[in-house]
Amino acid sequence: MRTAFLHIDRLLLAHQRYWRFEPFHESGSKDHRFTNTELGDWLESLSMQQVQQCKQNVQTLTSTLTTFLPSLADLAQHSCLKQTQVPPVTLNSRLTTGVPGRKLTQITAMGAQVLHQHCGTQWLEWCAGKGFLGRILADQSQQAVRSFEWQSELCEKGQAEANKQQLPVTFIEGDAFNCDHKAVFNHQQHAVALHACGDLHVALMHHAMNYQLPALSIAPCCYHLIQGEHYQAQSDEGKASSLILSKSELRIPLQETVTGGERVQRHRLLEMSFRLGLDELLRGELGLQQYQPIPSIKKSQLQLGFREFCLWAAQRKGLTLPECDFEQYRLQGELRFARMEKLSLVQMAFHRALEMWLVLDKSLFLAKHGYQITLNEFCSKAITPRNILIHAKRTEPRCDTNCTK
Repeated sequence: MRTAFLHIDRLLLAHQRYWRFEPFHESGSKDHRFTNTELGDWLESLSMQQVQQCKQNVQTLTSTLTTFLPSLADLAQHSCLKQTQVPPVTLNSRLTTGVPGRKLTQITAMGAQVLHQHCGTQWLEWCAGKGFLGRILADQSQQAVRSFEWQSELCEKGQAEANKQQLPVTFIEGDAFNCDHKAVFNHQQHAVALHACGDLHVALMHHAMNYQLPALSIAPCCYHLIQGEHYQAQSDEGKASSLILSKSELRIPLQETVTGGERVQRHRLLEMSFRLGLDELLRGELGLQQYQPIPSIKKSQLQLGFREFCLWAAQRKGLTLPECDFEQYRLQGELRFARMEKLSLVQMAFHRALEMWLVLDKSLFLAKHGYQITLNEFCSKAITPRNILIHAKRTEPRCDTNCTK
């Protein structure tokens, strides 16, 4: 892990020009960082259909970009994880009530992995939501589960469902950063966290270390949801690195998403081109040189057209718009959207490497504090791109008699 981390660290630092930028903002200039290069010429040659094809197959995209950046092959090799095959979980239909299809696939895939590597006599479900994963673990292992969640409504619904199914699940409501630790943790728990965000999964790591939990299994998510302005490295290797990631840069790995259907893609085109067109309008008509962020908008509002969108946004920002050629700015927004999508293809080749840098930093921290680490993909990227599982098992004999592996 240390070798992989140092290798990725070196290559990310050497190629900062290719990932350390925001395509949304850089799209405002026709002369972007790749203009008058072979890479830039290739990007400009792409149709929007070809851009979508590239986004849907990152492996093929990376292979093509290696023509311009040969080091990408090395970076991809050190960022690659295998999907471990384990026996699937067979569920009673009562356990799947109220879980959307793709989410259910994620939960069952994660559940199968942690059950296969279970260590301990109890479970702790961290950031449990309604406790879908915890109920599966309780049902399959017949061991008690503590489901920790800060939203009282989710705790109530989750506990009611667990009681209805007569499962040994106990919900504990609390704040992950300020809770009664003794009421949540004990030395016999295998802690699991499916898509716990940012500092939440880091907090679990520290609690696991302090309580010497037999094992923890974490599928990280939303790396940018941190309390500080920059990522705080956990490992000695991460702290020694000169790579300091901002909140904005922590979003980069999250830009890879499961590709939606045609309707989802049309909606994204409409919203993003409207936002970019508005940016052009505010610069051209009001002389505003800084991008003006606006809140989320309902899909139905976009159907009213670009002019109404601009008037709505201006009202929200306390601005008065003059009469102008709204259609011209709408078309400029579409051109910027196309440029943004092309620029983002280059950044996409670094998504996994950045995520692996973060995952390896956490893994090295846990390894230093007495855990044996296994890294793998618990499901395919088609189910969720956030498919990395950090499984940590204590090397001390405390849990040996209760380990299934």
